[in-house]
Amino acid sequence: MKEVDQVFNQYNQLSEVREVIAKEQLVFLYIGQENCSVCHGLKPQIEKIIANYPEIATVELDAIKTPAVAEAFQVLAVPVLLLFVEGKEYLRKARIVNISEFSQQLEKIVLGVRSMNQE
Repeated sequence: MKEVDQVFNQYNQLSEVREVIAKEQLVFLYIGQENCSVCHGLKPQIEKIIANYPEIATVELDAIKTPAVAEAFQVLAVPVLLLFVEGKEYLRKARIVNISEFSQQLEKIVLGVRSMNQE
């Protein structure tokens, strides 16, 4: 399990983010911003969940500091949670996120990927 305080890797360039998505089988992208109270409340909860899945590569972006990245992923409001499986967007949640539902959906997807890898 990942340490909760080291869950997200910070990126600033769209090319870096696209490279991670292309290279890794599972990528979780968290897009927030400093002055977002919802982001500050949600992020610690998401970190605890994501820490249980070491096979997920993580990316964190600030929508204000990296507007090109936010635009590329069609972010209209923050926070946005995106999960990519083999380079394709598989799950998207935005603004108000039901943590229990998100956790269940994430677990189902990861278990599916794990079973595919065992075949």
